[in-house]
Amino acid sequence: MPFSPELIIYGMIFIGVVVLVEGVYLTVFGRSISLNNKVNRRLEMLDKGAKREDVLEQLRKEMAQHGKARSIPLYSLLASKAQKAAIAFTPQQLIMIMVGLSVFAFIGLTIGTQSTPTMNAIMSVGMGVGGVYFWVSHKAGKRLSMIEEQLPDAIELMVRSLRVGHPFSSAIQVVAREVDDPLATEFGMIADEAAYGRDVGEALKDMAERLDMQDLRFLAVAVTIQQQSGGNLAEILEGLSKVIRARFRLFRRVKAITAEAKWSGKFLSGFPVGALIVINVGDPHYYDEVKDHALFIPACIAVAVFLAANLFVMRMLTNIKV
Repeated sequence: MPFSPELIIYGMIFIGVVVLVEGVYLTVFGRSISLNNKVNRRLEMLDKGAKREDVLEQLRKEMAQHGKARSIPLYSLLASKAQKAAIAFTPQQLIMIMVGLSVFAFIGLTIGTQSTPTMNAIMSVGMGVGGVYFWVSHKAGKRLSMIEEQLPDAIELMVRSLRVGHPFSSAIQVVAREVDDPLATEFGMIADEAAYGRDVGEALKDMAERLDMQDLRFLAVAVTIQQQSGGNLAEILEGLSKVIRARFRLFRRVKAITAEAKWSGKFLSGFPVGALIVINVGDPHYYDEVKDHALFIPACIAVAVFLAANLFVMRMLTNIKV
């Protein structure tokens, strides 16, 4: 089968969709919302003259809005990742972006390819929805990874603050000022909530559940127990920091060991789908001779079931809890 230049157009349009949504995001909310930016977004908002309570309200709304939108049909598949990524777009805006990118992709495919309108419509919807999903998943994975790396250093900073005589609320404020985002903004919110009367342990627990991070749950439990029964919080947090570092090293080691199996499962499940797309783009009439066969539809269903089973089994085999 000769190589079709339309495949390059499909790839370029998908990349353009992902780049476009990132560009819109940075344009609307500013450079400080980028995870690569060294400027603490919360402090930047305060420096611009915003009131402390207004900044807290805006950040809380951004970080909790997607968890409340899981009842929206189909959006529930994206809500969890969008919440962990703290996407500032509202659920409604993300859905509108999916629709707009799908239209953009359809126009690009119509101009750049000779595929049928039905094929272009299916591919454009896949690119619009898939591009946003890929972008949000990448944001969530990167943000959680950065928080996991920052957390032991932040706890050690709190330990040093406690040992020089600062109260725990002041230690959290030090972390909010000294570390980089995304953890700085998260702890800044906790510091603001504590200033307005919320229990620190409850605020830490809420953050741990929102991010679904076990290390933060350990921190919330340690602080809550110390508040209820007393004890040397600096020693408790110092031990917790060592445990988190050990878990982090073990997690990285497990991730390296299982990487080959994970990518093998993804490749074996994705290759037939990719081959099907390549064949249909290169030769739309490739399956015309067998479409009317009685076993064609059952065979397609069987292949889909086996692909789904392969993903499920490989995920079970490589999903090692640390």
